[in-house]
Amino acid sequence: MIDSSILYRLAETIEARKSADSSNSYVAKLLTSGQDKILKKIAEEAAETIMASKDGNAAHLVYEIADLWFHCLVLLAHHGLKPEDVLHELERREGTSGIEEKLSRKTGQ
Repeated sequence: MIDSSILYRLAETIEARKSADSSNSYVAKLLTSGQDKILKKIAEEAAETIMASKDGNAAHLVYEIADLWFHCLVLLAHHGLKPEDVLHELERREGTSGIEEKLSRKTGQ
């Protein structure tokens, strides 16, 4: 199994790039461009992920999902959040039926 600490290392790098020169850092440029630019990149990467899946090319799918995850990490940083926040939520949901979990969000339980 691959070490999941890569998510934390990427998040730390993204956090460090917040103060970088946007002419030298893609992440700094995205973050200074604001949420709409980040969201546009996520939408673009999500569409590319869908197309890679439809094409049935596993290597291309993995590549596009890596791009999607990366841009989601940038969005988390934009909001002052970290991968742990998402991982805690996934852990909270573990062992719960997806149907039950979705219903609990609707009923506020």
